Amino acid sequence: MRNVFLFVRRYFNFLFFIIMQAVALYMLFQYNRFHEAAFMGVAGEVTGKISKQYNTIEYYFQLKKTNELLIEENQKLRNLLKNDFLPADTATEFVVDSIKVDSLEQYRRYLYFPAKVINNSVTSQTNYLTISRGFNQGLSKDMAVVSPSGIIGTIVNVSANMATVMSLLHRQSRVSASLLKTGETGSVEWDGNDPQLLTFRNIPKSAPVQKGDTVITGRYSAFPPGQPVGVIVDVESQEGSNFYVLKLKPSTNFFNVQFVYAVKNLQKEEQDALEKATHKQE
Repeated sequence: MRNVFLFVRRYFNFLFFIIMQAVALYMLFQYNRFHEAAFMGVAGEVTGKISKQYNTIEYYFQLKKTNELLIEENQKLRNLLKNDFLPADTATEFVVDSIKVDSLEQYRRYLYFPAKVINNSVTSQTNYLTISRGFNQGLSKDMAVVSPSGIIGTIVNVSANMATVMSLLHRQSRVSASLLKTGETGSVEWDGNDPQLLTFRNIPKSAPVQKGDTVITGRYSAFPPGQPVGVIVDVESQEGSNFYVLKLKPSTNFFNVQFVYAVKNLQKEEQDALEKATHKQE
């Protein structure tokens, strides 16, 4: 203790200068919007770079699991290839399709951009991910983000080479989803408590719901339809209500997200413009 007092006494002027400097900087950034914005921008860039370096080291020890996920996804894609199917041997005439594959590109709706996760949180009530791709690589705000196992969230901010994603584990997250078995549509949200449980609302009690049923994204969601959301683990039937409150186990393991896909809806601008023009006519 004596050495501590001697140290403080010896460097009192320097320590007092540091404290006053910190107070001055705090007041500058707290009460000046321009300096606050500049500081947050620099701090975000520095934090992103530090997280990226940390994630590089962590990623090295997760290569085995990442490779398993990539192999699983490649298997699913290969099972959808047209060349893997043979026509039934009952046709009496063979017809060659004259339409080239490339000519169908104009009908593509979704385009996928792979990205690496460099930062992720699951312990807050407002969780976000940071991915290593920005507007220089084709990303924009409000794009959906999915993983090989299920949906992740929605992009809320984009810089030149990075983007932040509002996780499904966010109190303000709302996703339109449907029961795979029967097609009833409801809303998936998170109550901010258990990161391994989601809440699925607005499913009528007339629907045949059971534990183990799969929930996927619906046609009115910002996500491509049919993406896995979760599996029902609990069915709550509240008195005085015509709807179930369902608990889901997320399809995505948010504790170990390494790679994701940002999804661009190529028809979104046209749809938004059409709906906006329609509202103006009312």
